[in-house]
Amino acid sequence: MNPIYLDYNATTPITREVAEAMAPYLYEHFGNPSSSHPYGVATKRAIEAARAQVAALLGCQPAEVIFTSGGTESNNYAIRGVALAYRERGNHIVTSAVEHPAVVEVCRWLETQGFRITVLPVDEFGLVDAADLERVITPDTLLVTVMHANNEVGTIQPIAELAEIAHRYGALMHTDAAQSVGKIPVNVDALGVDLLSVAGHKLYAPKGIGALYIRSPVRLAKLLHGADHESGRRPGTENVLEIVGLGQACQVAGRDLEKNMAHFQAMRDRLHEGLLRELGKDLVKLNGHPEKRLPNTLSLSFHGVEANTLLSEIGEHVAASAGAACHADEVDVSAVLEAMKVPVDWAMGTVRFSVGRATTAEEIDRAVEVVGQAVRRLQPQTAMAAPVLLSGEGEYRLTHYTHGLGCACKLRPQALEEVLAALPLPTDPAVLVGTETADDAAVYLLSDDVAIVQTVDFFTPIVDDPYWFGAISAANSISDIYAMGARPLFGLNIVGFPSNRLPMRVLQQILQGALDKAAEAGVSIIGGHTVDDTEPKFGLAVTGVVHPDRVLRNSTAQTGDALVLTKPLGVGIISTAIKRGLADEATAREAAELMAALNRNAAEAMLEVGAHACTDITGFGLLGHLREMTAGSGVDVTLSTSAVPALPAAWTFAGADVVPGGTLNNLAHVEPHVTFAPGVSRVARLILADAQTSGGLLISLPAGRADALLAALRARGVSDAACIGRVMGPGTGHITVET
Repeated sequence: MNPIYLDYNATTPITREVAEAMAPYLYEHFGNPSSSHPYGVATKRAIEAARAQVAALLGCQPAEVIFTSGGTESNNYAIRGVALAYRERGNHIVTSAVEHPAVVEVCRWLETQGFRITVLPVDEFGLVDAADLERVITPDTLLVTVMHANNEVGTIQPIAELAEIAHRYGALMHTDAAQSVGKIPVNVDALGVDLLSVAGHKLYAPKGIGALYIRSPVRLAKLLHGADHESGRRPGTENVLEIVGLGQACQVAGRDLEKNMAHFQAMRDRLHEGLLRELGKDLVKLNGHPEKRLPNTLSLSFHGVEANTLLSEIGEHVAASAGAACHADEVDVSAVLEAMKVPVDWAMGTVRFSVGRATTAEEIDRAVEVVGQAVRRLQPQTAMAAPVLLSGEGEYRLTHYTHGLGCACKLRPQALEEVLAALPLPTDPAVLVGTETADDAAVYLLSDDVAIVQTVDFFTPIVDDPYWFGAISAANSISDIYAMGARPLFGLNIVGFPSNRLPMRVLQQILQGALDKAAEAGVSIIGGHTVDDTEPKFGLAVTGVVHPDRVLRNSTAQTGDALVLTKPLGVGIISTAIKRGLADEATAREAAELMAALNRNAAEAMLEVGAHACTDITGFGLLGHLREMTAGSGVDVTLSTSAVPALPAAWTFAGADVVPGGTLNNLAHVEPHVTFAPGVSRVARLILADAQTSGGLLISLPAGRADALLAALRARGVSDAACIGRVMGPGTGHITVET
């Protein structure tokens, strides 16, 4: 069964009436509207009929409407077009602190072109005060651009009042009406605007179509250059199919506006009242103006809850949007909530619910039940609630119980470096490897012949299956021992488990997976520690032994060394695709098996052939861990992108921007220390920086031994290993990445 859809502000489905109007232009009427023969005449008539339908909804003349690819293009054309067309009159543009990125980013670009941008603040309800515009506007102001209704909290701005002030000073008024058209009355004369943007997919038309109202005789500098379509204002053969859809959607929206408004408000208020009744005012806070608000939009903050965790919890039953993203070292609050000064402890739990024409009272009541129960389960004070016992049927997708995945949830390297830099180094002479380097484990001297190697690692689920999660976590933890050239002895479990969200049998499966993987490594798990947590987390503290003279560090690479990587990259990207439901079963299985594979055989081959330095590739990605090696060793290296093994699916997903936040952080962190050849694509850079979980070993060894190492690896079944680069000589730790 599909989740209850409460995300209509994100997009709407194409209604049957719209689809039926479009159908003839999919199958029959295919002519170019610029052609004079009957095929072209038919489609030209359809475009002009649709233009009249849009104009009727907005209360303007059809000639004042042009068709675009959507709200983003409309906003860009309106703002940039005015700025460049009227530049001789001034260089000042006024906007608000709660605009959509399609307005914010074009204003930022105009700043780089010499324009002066003033951002109006909003009050606690997200409302602009017209008096603030009166204070900042000058005769030099070209344009005031303020959205009609906010996409996150629904607050409706006093556009007519703002337009009156703008016109008094000779400025033009633009409003982004993407969220308001079709939900409330939108009349360009009543609003007093000169330009107004429409996004089709927000009012039950297709995606990829929009419109821009341009009051005559306002002129705009061209955004695109080409032929004289759309009266010379927007070149390119018209998208007839979707233009027809937008026109029909506007006609239906105007016809049913009053009925839809009443339905939207009834469903929105039913949801709000139900959640207040279920949870109480201490746990629920309304964002946005209580009255001057879209009838379909409900932004609520749930105290003590992380929005993404809540959405993961309810995702199988209710579809909505988050207003904040919580990371290991910070909370990313939306610009809208930040501008409204919503306290962080509330903002972090903000969810936007938006109802639509098809929303039913039964769906709302079910959503109240699902959301209410989830919020109560996630409250900190319920940590001591009775655990869900071993009995129970059904599968549990673990990645839906966490907002991050595996080693990609590590603290950002920038933040970690700052914290560690402020701490003193150990002074115990028995510490052979401590925090002075970025090595994978600590080494402590016990005797002339024995040193203890100690590591600890844990993370949130990287796969859905509990058994595989346990196995991967164990393989990842034990890998640190192998990277130091040591032999693992025993491990201790580290468990964070949401006992009030998941049955205890899930924990049993996690532990069993770890136990089996440890047994494969010849390691005993002999204890551990557990805490009740809002998210599942698991890992091991592992103890190993090594001869003090045979410790491998990541800071001892030497000039002339070859660099060998033993596992392909890309599991972080693929894990993100799995969480989003984009990866097929075979791809998911391949990634899981790769992560669960022990680095024991690779370590044995490395010790047999001999190496200067080693590290395993985990949360900081290949580039991040290589940077640790080069900086610690005082060398510069060259890396060959084409030689680096990577899972094929990772290239596909990275090209589609299916990338974990940890990977983006890694790339930003290492970029000052990396020179990329011009031919190294953005996708390749993301692969090289991808946050790995239980990745392979990166081995630095004399170049003359590289072939012997690769042969030894292949003999032990490590078939994906490759020589990926070389140490060029002494340096500052710089990395050059070639194609």
